[in-house]
Amino acid sequence: MQTWEASVPATKKEPSHVKISRDLGVAIVTGQHQPGDILPGEIEIAEKFGISRSVVREALRMLSARGLIESKPKIGTRIKDRDSWHLLDPTLLEWMFEAAPPPKFVQSLFELRLIVEPAAAELAAKKKTARQLAVMGHAIEEMARYKLSTAEGQLADQEFHAAILEATDNELLVNLSASIGAAVRWTTYFKYRQSKCPRDPIEEHRALFEAIAGGDGPRAREVTVELIVNAERDTQAALAG
Repeated sequence: MQTWEASVPATKKEPSHVKISRDLGVAIVTGQHQPGDILPGEIEIAEKFGISRSVVREALRMLSARGLIESKPKIGTRIKDRDSWHLLDPTLLEWMFEAAPPPKFVQSLFELRLIVEPAAAELAAKKKTARQLAVMGHAIEEMARYKLSTAEGQLADQEFHAAILEATDNELLVNLSASIGAAVRWTTYFKYRQSKCPRDPIEEHRALFEAIAGGDGPRAREVTVELIVNAERDTQAALAG
């Protein structure tokens, strides 16, 4: 068993149990701890960070809710096998990209996007509303204003893709918007953290917006495929670099 060390700087105004769950969660999903490892006990964690055991317990509950750990009497808190993790949980996706995620995971993430988003864009071109188009248009303006290298630009990118899923008027696709949006945001965050001058996809987003606004479903599907394929290429290059 490895010794647990805090891996992510604390965020201001973040509750203590959230900080601890993030630090430990990042350590788990980035491989600092392996499935089957037993984590330090509540007392040890509490003493290390100068917090109460109740705070530690709440942090561990957050990890358990995402399928990362299980606690058993006389055994302790064990890291569960990876196939039990809730890999599409938006917070867990954020933790995955704190370091370099496994290439296979990145490939799977983009395969999911290629299955879902092109069809969603084609459907959105038929069903979008004026309000949803306004949200997409504003998101593109914010992306161009702040650039994707900033948190504001990345959030706008996330909102753009979420608006497309909402525009499908399909409650199951809309239910995926948090996960898809998180995948978009954190892969973009990772690319810009790893590379000083990554490719700017703003024109691809504009082309997608124009296709949806114009009701051209096949074109919306085509542009979405191009956008995702290029995004995967950029992310894999960042991983390799």
